Formats: sequence, C-alpha cells, structure tokens
Amino acid sequence: MEIIIRQELPEEYWETEYMTKKAFWNLHFPGCNEHYLVHRLRSDKAYIPELSRVAVADGKIVGTIMYSAARIEGAEGSSNEVLCFGPLCVDPAMQNMGIGGLLLNTTMQLAREEGYPGIVIFGEPGYYPKFGFQTCDHYGITTAEGKNFDAFMGIELVPGGLRSMPGRFFEAEVFESLTEEETEAFDKGFPYMEKLRLPGQWDYDAGTKQKDGEEA
Repeated sequence: MEIIIRQELPEEYWETEYMTKKAFWNLHFPGCNEHYLVHRLRSDKAYIPELSRVAVADGKIVGTIMYSAARIEGAEGSSNEVLCFGPLCVDPAMQNMGIGGLLLNTTMQLAREEGYPGIVIFGEPGYYPKFGFQTCDHYGITTAEGKNFDAFMGIELVPGGLRSMPGRFFEAEVFESLTEEETEAFDKGFPYMEKLRLPGQWDYDAGTKQKDGEEA
C-alpha cells in the first residue's frame, strides 16, 4: 500500500479531525480533545502549516502531524523560538505500519532544511527516543513550571541547537485553552463514540478510587 505524505487540503479538515478523534478516543482519559485541538490549531498564530503534514492511503487520511511555534525563555531574559508538534497520530486501523515514523521523519527533515534549531514535545517516552529524542534535562530545558520528566523530550535539528538555549519551555497557549464545554459542543459534529474509563489512562487510578468512594 502506498502512503503519500503531503499538506492537508481544506476540504479534508473534517476527515483529519475525525481520524484524530478515533486515534485518541479513551486513550489518555474518557473521550478526548485532540480533534478539537486540531481544529483550533489551524487558526492559531503559532500554527506552522508549511511543516504540518497528513498521511494518505487509498485516498483517505490515515495520519497527521501538526507543528506549532514554541519558545524557550532563559534566566537572563532571552527568548528563543523552537518547534513543537502535536497531535501526531495514525488511524487505529493503520497503526503499527510505520506511518507515524514516516510523518515524523519527513517533517523533521523539512524543519532541518528550514534551519529550525530543535523540537520540544510532550510525548510517549516509549516511542520517541528511537527517533533521537532525549529527555529535556539533557539540554538544560525544563517545563514552564521548572520540572523535568520522561514524557518531556527534545531533539536537536542542528548541532547544539537546544543546548545553546537552556531555560523554560512554553508551548502555544492554544494547548491550554481547550475547555470541556467547547470540546463537547465541537464533538457533536462527529459520529458518537462512548466514553470509557480504562486502565492505562492518566487518571485511571484516581478516577477509580473516586468512583469507588461515590458508590460506597
């Protein structure tokens, strides 16, 4: 099967959003908001369509990666632009076929050619290191709150691209501005999917304890 990596067309917006919903539904918490994030990102000033891509197979959208501008603020008041991507996802029916890696490698090469210094993300620590990502403590970079953890990673696109700008990482505000009410309203434009609390979700243990407490 041929996989084509290209820029998204306006008439494909809904299809990309629905694919994203299917990819993330009940993954991190009951339901998801990533499909609404895709919708909001396109009109956000931080969005970088020149780097963002979709994967197409047999004329259908089967994956996407969306890039946005972020910044690292140094202790002395400096501010340096870096890249962030997300969502990166693949249709559940097409996963484990290398499509995510194809999207990532293709767009990272585009970013290198454009001269971007590096990429910083919040992502799956079991997936991204095989593409060269390291935890951000290797670069002297922390979250905006001054923290580091396994899911906070980066990669240099040029030698010293991230090590040359230690500081605190700030992603685009749109990532923190998705309200539950707006997401619920947006989700009504897509086929219904049941929200489930499942093992492995971020708040599964806490949610189970709360539910047990309510039932007791």
